[in-house]
Order: sequence, then C-alpha cells, then structure tokens
Amino acid sequence: MAPPMPSGDLCALRINFYTNERRFPVLPLSRAMPGFLFQCWNIFLHLITGKYIMQKNIKQLHAYSDDALGTMDGVETAGNIASGKISASEVVSAAIDRAKKMNPVLNAIVAEMYDQALEKSKSPQPGIFSGVPSFVKDTDNIAGAPTGYGSRAVPVKIKKKSCQFIRQFHSLGLICLGKSNLPEFGLTATTEAHATGPAHNPWNPDHSTGGSSGGAAALVAAGVVPLAHGNDGGGSIRIPASCCGLVGLKPTRGRLIKVDGSELLPVGILHQGIISRTVRDTAAFYEGAEKYYRNRKLPGIGRVLHPGKKRLRIGLFTETPFGTPCHAEISAAVIETGKLCEKLRHDVTEIRCPFDEVVIDDFWWYWGMMSFMIRFFGFYIVGSGFEGSKMEGWATGLGRHFQQKLLNAPSILRRLKGFERIYNATFRDYDILLSPTLSHPTPKLGYIGPDVPFDIAMERVRTYCPFTPFQNISGAPAISLPMGFSQNRVPIGVQFAAKTGMERLLLELSYEIEEARPWPLLNDSINPEHGYTKRTIELSPRKYPQNMALTFSGPGHNEPL
Repeated sequence: MAPPMPSGDLCALRINFYTNERRFPVLPLSRAMPGFLFQCWNIFLHLITGKYIMQKNIKQLHAYSDDALGTMDGVETAGNIASGKISASEVVSAAIDRAKKMNPVLNAIVAEMYDQALEKSKSPQPGIFSGVPSFVKDTDNIAGAPTGYGSRAVPVKIKKKSCQFIRQFHSLGLICLGKSNLPEFGLTATTEAHATGPAHNPWNPDHSTGGSSGGAAALVAAGVVPLAHGNDGGGSIRIPASCCGLVGLKPTRGRLIKVDGSELLPVGILHQGIISRTVRDTAAFYEGAEKYYRNRKLPGIGRVLHPGKKRLRIGLFTETPFGTPCHAEISAAVIETGKLCEKLRHDVTEIRCPFDEVVIDDFWWYWGMMSFMIRFFGFYIVGSGFEGSKMEGWATGLGRHFQQKLLNAPSILRRLKGFERIYNATFRDYDILLSPTLSHPTPKLGYIGPDVPFDIAMERVRTYCPFTPFQNISGAPAISLPMGFSQNRVPIGVQFAAKTGMERLLLELSYEIEEARPWPLLNDSINPEHGYTKRTIELSPRKYPQNMALTFSGPGHNEPL
C-alpha cells in the first residue's frame, strides 16, 4: 500500500534523500489532478524552478505487519529467537504467510518449500541467523526443490542434494522457504523470463526489480524476509539492490564458496552473496560465512559492528565509461552522497571514470561466451533433458555476439585477465571509488524485457549498467546503498567500490553512511510523518549542464523511463 501523503499537497521535489533535518516548504497541488495535467504542471514547474514533483498515487506493495517478524532485520530476529522472545516456528510461519500474500502480486517466488521450512524451524541449525527465514535464487541446487534457471530449456527435476555454497548458506542457521525468480540463466539486468514471468518492484509495480537477483530483492524490499541469497556476474546483486532500495555487496573473488562449475571459467566473474535491508545483516552474513569457509589468501573480514575511524580518500565520478553523462537524478544522488561523505570528514575528489569502454565491450563478449556455452553445452550443467533451442532471443543473441568476435578471443581474454592489476592500481590514489550503480533510474517492465529485439536490448542494457562489471572482471568488492528516489518513486542506489579484499572497509563506511542518512523501509517510504524528509539537490547548470535534461538521452535511451 502507498504511504499516506501529507494533506493537500505533494512535497517530493526533484530528488529525495533521507535526512533528519526540517522539511523543506511544500508546493500545494491537487491530488486529484489528472495525469496529463500533472505532467504539464511538472514540466512548467521545472522550467520555472528547476524542480520536479514526484509522481503521485503509485501503489506500493509490502507485507510488514505486527506479526512475529514485524519490521526486524535478520540480526534482531535471530537475537529474539535466541532469547526466547519469539520462536523460529513463529517467525517462519509469519514469513510464509507474508509470502503467500505477496507473491500473487510480486511474482518473486518460483518454487515453494514451506513444509520443509516449518519442519526445520522446530529445531533450527545453530548459526548467526539461526531460525531466520530466507530464499535461495533459482540458480543454485537445494535438496528437495527443482532448479529451473528461469528457462523453458530446463526440465523440472527435484534435486537430491544441495550445492556447496548452499551448505555454507545453511551453516548460518538460515531456513530456506523456496526459490526466487530470475531472468533466464541470470543473463540480463531485469527479472522478466518467459518461463516464470516478470517480478514486480514493490516500490512501483510497473517497474523492474533489476536483475538478475530480482526476485530476491523484491522479497526483501517487500518485507517477506529480512535477507535473501543472490549472486553477481555483472552486477546481479548490486543492480536489484539499487532498484529496490536495499544493501547489495558483491564480495571479493574467492571470499565465499564459488558457484558450481565457475572454476572452469578463464576469468572468474561469478560471485555469491546476499541482499539485505540493513548493513549489519550483510556484515553478519560475512562474519558467519567465514566461520564455515575462510579463504586464507584474503584478509579476513571478521566482526564489523560500527563505522571505522579512518578518514578515506574517495574518488567520485558520474560520467560513464563511454564518456556520456548519467541521468540527472542519478548524478544528483551521487553528488549528494559525495557531499555527505565530505560532511563526515572524508576527502572527496571529483574525477573522470578511471576505466574505458573497451573493458565493458570485452565484458559483453565474455558474457556472450557464457551464454553460448550454456546453449550448446547446458546438458553438462543441468543434466539430461536440457533443450538449448528453447532459450530466449536475448540468450541466443548474446551467443551470436560472442561468435562475431571469436578471432579476437586471445587478445580479449588477455585484457580481461590483466584488468585486476589495472583496477587495483587505481587505489594508489584513492581508498574508495564512489559512482552510480546504474546510469538511469529503474525502467518500466518491458524496457529490456525478453521481447525486445536483441540489438535494441543490447544497447539499452549496455548503457543501463556500465558501472558494475568492473568489479566482476577485477574480482574486487563493491556495495550498492540506497541513497535516494527517482521522480517515479523507485529507489536510486549509489556504488562504493574498493580494492581486492577490502570488504571490511566497505562495510565500515556503509555503517557510517547508514547512520548519517538512514534509508526507510518500504512501509514508511517517503512519508515525512515517519521522520524522513525530502530535499532538493540544486546543481549549477554551468558545472553540470547535462543534469537539466528531463529524460535520459544516452545511446538507445531516447524514450522516457
């Protein structure tokens, strides 16, 4: 349900950020104004004041209630279970009720394991999240459930045993309620597979959840569970975290147990992880995961409970690797976050994007190679019954893209393997890179969906997420934090990236950002009565002329979002 609006007005302006400061003066506007007149008024207001009013009357979807889960995160839930205030069975039952209520409108769950979850809740496995309910993305085998990969090419078969990472996941005491939705084989940045249908963004159901861990993000944002499993091959944890207003950390390569089969890849770009609502849930997950498996080649993360004391050198950029500007609302969110970091006494320097588009082009060739391998050798991954001919047009188009540059394979692979050194060298001058997570606000469903012709979809996806692949190629960590809203009431994420092995630094900084500017749950969203106020970011047109555009006008994005 949408949060109640202040009587007689809409007070959201061009970009919304969460502060505890006094609310800015509001602009009176009839809430009954027809959509066309509202848009005309909005354009007129922008021409006069440089400000926008947020879209109104958008239905929002959440399951928060006064049941055993309430609005608690995973750490608080586990603590209350351990102290006896609530039982694991009560919490799991509440999460199942929420899932049954929300999935008909979210379409975020593709396989249910409710009976198994209730049974496990009677005697939950010990761990940092003992008794806390969660979901597993439908890319990983879990005993007692099928793994469909979001594809019509995969036969429905119940798996007899869980993959290695899921054993690590369960070692934290998490109880799996089922499998979450994803695009076909997790190959794109929206969750809209033909096989399973589109997942809907709880903040604005007409919009994408991002991908490929979009089902997981929808369930966490809507309050069905406090955290959920995701994985990230080109941004698939950070992108949906950005779209759904969540915390999404892609860890260092080798930090967690690897995706099954990924050790065969020439460059390891696939990373496991979670999506959560709070920084402390993400920090606790990695603390607990280290107790099951610790990569001795990496510095330990350990227990992270509060901000760090060290003041950091932060390089901020909003320009894409193609040399083009981001959407105005995205740039404003990053710049405002940089200002916040300066207030926290970090040293922030505005820089150009330190990496060029050749890296992105190489990534997409490699991504096409993975799609090609799935289509023609998928039976080795999913077993008998796999039919590659049933894969969607996006996947087959990626395979063709790979084949077109096959003769360039040696040089592309050499550049990809050497990028880790180039990436880490950037951190001689900076401790953190601050950038957009995505180049424009979350688009509507269908914008990069499976029915869009491949060439158009490729240009759109390439332009939409040019910031996240760098960390997959280099193997370095990065985290997306929710730092604002777009005009159409979908969250905007900002990415903090560090050198290899520096997750602890990212978590300490994330704690500091969260304390200084806490983000709301969906149920209190942008309602000033819940203590969050709205701010307008005023940008100088001389310094940031691109930020005056009403719609994003990058390559392939002339359509309003």
